[in-house]
Amino acid sequence: MARNVAPVSELQEKVVYINRVSKVVKGGRRFSLSALVVVGDREGRIGIGMGKSSEVPNAIKKAIDDAKKNMFTVPVINGTLPHETVGEFGAARVVLKPAAPGCGVIAGGPARAVLELAGYTDVLTKSLGSSNPVNVVKATAEGLRSMQFSKDVARRRGKTIEELFRIKPAEAVKTTEAVTAADGIDTVETADETVWVPVDEVPRAVEPVEETVVVAKVEPEAPAVSVEEV
Repeated sequence: MARNVAPVSELQEKVVYINRVSKVVKGGRRFSLSALVVVGDREGRIGIGMGKSSEVPNAIKKAIDDAKKNMFTVPVINGTLPHETVGEFGAARVVLKPAAPGCGVIAGGPARAVLELAGYTDVLTKSLGSSNPVNVVKATAEGLRSMQFSKDVARRRGKTIEELFRIKPAEAVKTTEAVTAADGIDTVETADETVWVPVDEVPRAVEPVEETVVVAKVEPEAPAVSVEEV
């Protein structure tokens, strides 16, 4: 009889910080552990959770369950951020900047865990405030939350992504003729599809400029005077 094997979860977990907490009671002190865990699928989904228990495995398990309940989606474009952003939480302040391919994730331990599990491969970061791991992780998450997808911005403005970024199909402009539409957008007809070109970027015919030829006046040279005549 074949045994049913549960599929391997695509989520990855990483323990960022484990803290020992003590509570003073009448009979003395009670010690417990708190764990901070980051969960992500490296494809744009990330979650952060915390768990407390008297044992480390139980604290980590609770933190993983809490992180899975609080997952959110972040924009990842070619392994980096779509734009610069700043995340703040408490006294922590983290600056996140896009980076060129091959740069890698330039970040400390807490911020690196969030960025790598989110799927970023090239990011520049700088922590400017508190170095508390919990605050740094949550500030990084707030910075990622504040970023916006280009399609959402285009939808709010009532434009397409091409119109938002003013993409110009140079090949189509060189080989076809542009026709100005009533709304001020030029439509270029190609063999495969119809693409748009901003009006101010369409090459226009340049009127010839009349050239005026200026002839310099040459004054006659004075006759040479010989010594004998003097």
